[in-house]
Amino acid sequence: MHNPFQQISDAFSDEYRVNLSIERLDGSIMLTLSNEHGRVVAKRLINREQRDCPKRLERLIDSIRFGIAIEQGHSAVDILAAMTERHGGGRWGLIAGKRAPTGSAQI
Repeated sequence: MHNPFQQISDAFSDEYRVNLSIERLDGSIMLTLSNEHGRVVAKRLINREQRDCPKRLERLIDSIRFGIAIEQGHSAVDILAAMTERHGGGRWGLIAGKRAPTGSAQI
């Protein structure tokens, strides 16, 4: 069974404090990512459709990582290249301090 809260937590908990809160009666949740100093790094409203579809949720996670990387000064071209290179099903690039899978573009 798909657990979207676990999917989100697994995606970011190595680098950030993950806070999920119910935002609206329609099932939307608010994701807030904070660094070790308590500074908010990203905040995103996740609607029910995104939350309940693993593929949509994975695209949302990629989008959040992309935004964080851009704010950290990484090249958008390099990030996009890394996102499109998925050798052996690996994740993309060195985003938020994570090491790129073998063969992926480094940022």
